[in-house]
Amino acid sequence: MSVQFVGLKEINGPLVVLDHVQNASFEEMVHLELEDGTIRDGRIVSLEGDKAVIQVFEGTTGLSLTNTRTRLLGHPMEMALSPEVLGRVFSGSGKPIDGLGEVFAEVHRDINGQPINPVSRTYPRNYIRTGISSIDALVTLIRGQKLPIFSGSGMNHNKLAVQIVSQAQITKDGKEDPDSNFCVVFAAMGVKNDVADYFRSSFEKNGVMKNVVMFLNLSNDPIIERILTPRCALTVAEYLAFEQDMHVLVILTDMTSYAEALREFSSSKGEIPGRKGYPGYLYSELASLYERAGVINGHSGSVTQIPILTMPNDDITHPVPDLTGYITEGQIVLDRGLDLMGIYPPISVLPSLSRLMKDGIGEGYTREDHSAVANQLFACYAKVQDARSLASVIGEEELSPIDKEYLRFGQKFESHFLGQGEDENRTIDQTLDLGWSLLSMLPLEELDRVDKGMLEKHYDPEKAKMFKG
Repeated sequence: MSVQFVGLKEINGPLVVLDHVQNASFEEMVHLELEDGTIRDGRIVSLEGDKAVIQVFEGTTGLSLTNTRTRLLGHPMEMALSPEVLGRVFSGSGKPIDGLGEVFAEVHRDINGQPINPVSRTYPRNYIRTGISSIDALVTLIRGQKLPIFSGSGMNHNKLAVQIVSQAQITKDGKEDPDSNFCVVFAAMGVKNDVADYFRSSFEKNGVMKNVVMFLNLSNDPIIERILTPRCALTVAEYLAFEQDMHVLVILTDMTSYAEALREFSSSKGEIPGRKGYPGYLYSELASLYERAGVINGHSGSVTQIPILTMPNDDITHPVPDLTGYITEGQIVLDRGLDLMGIYPPISVLPSLSRLMKDGIGEGYTREDHSAVANQLFACYAKVQDARSLASVIGEEELSPIDKEYLRFGQKFESHFLGQGEDENRTIDQTLDLGWSLLSMLPLEELDRVDKGMLEKHYDPEKAKMFKG
C-alpha cells in the first residue's frame, strides 16, 4: 500500500513542495486529493534530500497547506495504448477529449520513451511524398528523418501542416504504395480554440481523420500539459511504429510554445536562466524529443518528424530554431517576402535543405533525374537572387540579356513551382517535369549542373512556351 502525505510545506505557482519524502523518484506520478475529494494529477520535478517538488497538472488553485492529501503512485506518467488510438483526439496530457470514452489499453508505456541503442538504427532511405513541389523536389522528406519547418508569426504554417497531413504518402520503388500502413500523429501546443477547430475540421473534411491521432493543447491549458504533449504524441508514434509496424509521420506545432512553457516552468523553479531567458537544458530537452525519430533494425515501421516552430521576429539565430537546427537533419524555411507576395507555400528554397535527401532520391526511389533537376534549380535560383541584387543597384534596364532571362525565370519559378494550391497534390513526375519546363526557359549553356545525356532527353524549349507572357 502506498504512503499518503497530509499537508504541504509550500505552494509556489504551479508547484507544491512536500517534506519528509522517502523512496520517491524523479518524474514519479502523484495524486493530490483536495478537501472536497477531487483528485488532481502531478509529477515530481525535483528532489532535494527528503524534499520533493511536485508540478500539479490542473494548477494549484484551491489547494490547502494543511488538508491536501498526497499519494505517490510509484511509476512515471504512462500512456494507455492500443490500435484504437487511430482517429482519436486527446488533450495535451493524453486524456480523450472526443467524447468516445477511455482507450481500452493493450499496454501502458512511459511517455519518456525507451532508450535506443544507436547501433540498432537503420539509415533512412525511402522518401515520403507530400505533394508539394518545393519540398518533394528540393528538400525531400526521407522516411525516418527529422525535418523541421521554420516559420514566423502569422504565416501559413498551419495551412501547410494540414496539407502535408492530408496528402502525405509512402512510396515503394518510386511508386505510391497502397499497402503502406501509413498514419499521422499530430500534436498542437498552445493553440487558440479557432486554430484547434481548424485542424480538426480540416482533417475531417479531407477524410484523413481515421488515420490521424490528434493531441490538442490549448493556449489556456496549464503549461505542464504543453511540456507533456510532444512526449505523449511520440509515445503513441513509437507504439504504432515499432509494435504495430506502421509508418508514422509526427507533426509537432508549435515548438516555440513548448520552449516558452519550459522557460516559464524553469522560472517557477527558481533556476538560473541561460541564453535569452531559456534554461540551460533547453538543448537536451529538445534533443530528447527530436531523437525519438528513425528506423530500427528488425522493425518494419518508422517514425518521421516534422516539428514546426515560429521564429520570434523571424530571427533564425533565436535559441529555439538555432538549437533545433543543430539536432535535426535539415530545415524548411518559410519566407515573409514570398508570403506577402501571395505565394503559397512561401518556402525559401536557398536556406532550406534536407541532409538525408541525397540517399533517398534517384533511380529506384523517385526518378533518375531528380538530383540533377534539384541541383540545377538551386543554382539557377541563386543566380536569380544575384540578378535581383544587381537590378536594385543599377536598374533592370541596365542588366545584360542573360540577367534579364534569370529575372524572368525567377518570377515564373516562384509563381508556378513554389506556388501551388492548398488542395493541389502533385506527383513526383509532375514536379520534376515542371522543373524541366522552367529550366528550358534558360539557354542550354547555362545548365551546367546536368550531364549531356539528361539534357538531350529532357531539355525542350517548346515546353517553356507555357510560361510566355
